[in-house]
Amino acid sequence: MEYLLGIDIGTSGTKTVLFDRDANPITAKTFEYPLYQEQNGWAEQEPEDWWNAVVQGVQAVLQASGVDVADIKGIGLSGQMHGLVMLDENGEVLRRSIIWCDQRTGEEVEDMNRMLGAEKIIQITANPAVTGFTAAKILWVKKHEPELYAKCAHILLPKDYIRYKLTGEYATEVSDASGMQLMDVAKRTWSDEILEGLGIEKRLLGKMYESQDVTGEVHQEAAALTGLAAGTIVVGGAGDNPAAAIGTGIVSQGKAFTTIGTSAVVYAVSDRMALDPKGRVHTLCASVPGKWTVMSCTQAAGLSLQWLRNHVCTPEMAEAAEKGVDPYEIMTAEAARVPIGSEKLIYLPYLMGERSPHPDPDCRGVFFGLSAMHERPHLIRSVMEGISFSQWECVEVFREMGVPIEDMMICGGGGRSPFWRQMLADMYGCSVSTVQSDQGGALGAAILAGVGAGIYSDLETACDALVRKKDSSEPNMAANGAYAKYFTLYKELYRTLFQSFKDLKNI
Repeated sequence: MEYLLGIDIGTSGTKTVLFDRDANPITAKTFEYPLYQEQNGWAEQEPEDWWNAVVQGVQAVLQASGVDVADIKGIGLSGQMHGLVMLDENGEVLRRSIIWCDQRTGEEVEDMNRMLGAEKIIQITANPAVTGFTAAKILWVKKHEPELYAKCAHILLPKDYIRYKLTGEYATEVSDASGMQLMDVAKRTWSDEILEGLGIEKRLLGKMYESQDVTGEVHQEAAALTGLAAGTIVVGGAGDNPAAAIGTGIVSQGKAFTTIGTSAVVYAVSDRMALDPKGRVHTLCASVPGKWTVMSCTQAAGLSLQWLRNHVCTPEMAEAAEKGVDPYEIMTAEAARVPIGSEKLIYLPYLMGERSPHPDPDCRGVFFGLSAMHERPHLIRSVMEGISFSQWECVEVFREMGVPIEDMMICGGGGRSPFWRQMLADMYGCSVSTVQSDQGGALGAAILAGVGAGIYSDLETACDALVRKKDSSEPNMAANGAYAKYFTLYKELYRTLFQSFKDLKNI
């Protein structure tokens, strides 16, 4: 029997899953690690924590499965995008990684626009300069930690650091690298014009591959630590959302998915490179050769619900512990008792600033319309609706850009909730479906490994054979009309509060 390993380096933890060649998960293990927020708007993690989670995860799945490691034909990597990992000439980490949701780089974004011009940045990188992408993070370190920057010999993304630890190779691939803002996205290669304009040396960056290409083999030291066989191939892999797209079968135009995890994303595949000149959503290289994606990102989606759970929903957590269920099940049941619109309570999910459709590091979370009649169930539903409104606003942008969405899949923690799935179907006005496998990015990474190993002929054929729908929610257009009244006000609130967010920052 042939097996494939998918490793998904997430924000809260790393998930390692062993699959057979038919994409059936054999065993899986997740190890978590902390997020460091030393200042308001900062977010960092220790790359060594990721590596330790990989080592422990691989060891655990190998022990639990009992498979012959020689039968593992390939390894695929998926990972949180945009994080900055800096290594010295000996391959040692120089500082904590500044990760995707960090918002410290507002001044560096202004510097990028001044140095290169906002229009040129969009023309070449397919995106406006934003705080979340890697380029601004590099400039921040260069400005604020010049002695450390002088020691930097290699710049990698989170999953590419794991590749280095497994294979010794400094490499990346197009789907993740196009979120660094250093690529010519149309040509799928590093941009000399961008790099020279920002004063970043190309030698610091990894070799570029397509997602399914073999990038290296597991070396002896990594094999000894993990239990893998030395010589096992490691393919390019993909950023977390491009990998999740493969894992949900989103590999051709017209298909899209919504994922609700810590952040929330709407992701669609396009045969052409479609740009939004207003910079409300991102255009990236797809993990499918010759295709591109349009992608949105709500910074604090599941994070908003997690914040509410941890700080407000103590009774729900106690009830869940008593019943032995997930607290979110209790919270969702309470939200379902509240009518559409949460009885005139609207939530703006800007706990970590925002990226889509408002690239604004200064906006912050808001409950609007709070009154004495509102109780915890109202707060829960309004948070879920606010997160969903953000996705709906992004889908409107996609359609405005001419990117068709005919089939919407859903994954992530939010996808497991029938209530939340129905809410999204009602808002989008189209069916929303789950897939039989809920392994998401890990499955996508494993499928890429299967293509690289020659087990599958290509991604489209593999996904047609391996990815199957499970549950579907059809839209209720009466509910769509009810939501639309609140959605109109939701969109107005950001514009109304725009200057107030800036004033708040400057107090």
